[in-house]
Order: sequence, then structure tokens, then C-alpha cells
Amino acid sequence: MLLKVADVYDIDEVLKLHSKYQVDTINQEDKKDGFITTSFTKEQLEKLVIEEKGLFIARKDDKIVAYVMAASWQFWSVWPMFEHMIKQLNSVEFQCEKLTIDNSYQYGPVCVDKSVRGTDVLKTIFDFARKKMNERYPILVTFINKINGRSFNAHKNKLGLEVVNEFDFNNNNYYELCYDTSKPLVFETKK
Repeated sequence: MLLKVADVYDIDEVLKLHSKYQVDTINQEDKKDGFITTSFTKEQLEKLVIEEKGLFIARKDDKIVAYVMAASWQFWSVWPMFEHMIKQLNSVEFQCEKLTIDNSYQYGPVCVDKSVRGTDVLKTIFDFARKKMNERYPILVTFINKINGRSFNAHKNKLGLEVVNEFDFNNNNYYELCYDTSKPLVFETKK
């Protein structure tokens, strides 16, 4: 598997994968296995790639099978959901430290194609993105819709993110989670 920071040439393929699992375009039978709430334009992803260097991809057999998006709060501030999170950011603590726009970043969305779910793809791409983002920020922050049980289980139980808050936005209920980006993910060795 090839892991890399995406460039603009990867965007069309990322958008194709994204549309398979985005809440507005996902097949209903796939929704129970997780979904992405935020939609993106090509121009927004170009900005993410060029200005933030915040799109990380995993390729298998020359096909993008997973991505992670991660960026500054400034990048995300154009979406109402993230604007809401920014406003209440400094009321949340993680490891005895108040969250700020300077010590944290927004992680996600994350997408893993169902063809590679149940493997170490999520752990591998998460740790790759975590390591790159640790060069700029000590704290990862994300949110997960409470009805998205698969994503919550994967992030809390498999990756070790900690729930730091719960909030409501636009008639939906969310968990807010954090992770110390200096902490490498531990992979189990197979016997």
C-alpha cells in the first residue's frame, strides 16, 4: 500500500470515492456501515491540498482506497458546522489543556472503501496523517454523528480517540473527540 500527501492530480479520484460514502449520495444499504456528512467541491479540495497539505491518501493496486482530510480551523471555518465548533472550542479541555485554533486542528472526514474495511488501512492512514499533522499541531479534534456507530467504534476503540464533549447542531447529535498527535498508534503484531 502506498501512503502519500495528495496532490491536485489525486482530487478527482478522491471526490469519486467521497461520493460513494457521502450522506447525500451513499447507497442506503451502505449507510449503516458509516457515512460522511460534509460535501466538497473540487476547488475546496484544491485549497486543502495546496494551502494546507491536508489530504492524505492510501493507494492499493493503483486505486485510492482511503483518504484522511485534516486542516487548520481557518480552512474549515467556511462551513457552518465547523464555525459552531470553533466558537465553543476554548470551552473544551483535552489532557488538562484548553483547545484553541492554534494548538488543534480538525481531522476528518475520513473514508475507507468497503473493499479494504476490516484491514489495517484505517490505522495505517490515520497514523500517517497524525505524524504529518504533528509537525504543526499537538491536538487532533474531530466530531462523529451519534448515529454513525461504525465510525465512532473505529475511532474510539480501534484508534484510541477520547470523547471530550457532546454537542447538538442542525438537529443532529455529535461526539467531539481528541487525540494527542505525538502519540504513535500501536499496531498489534499478527502471529
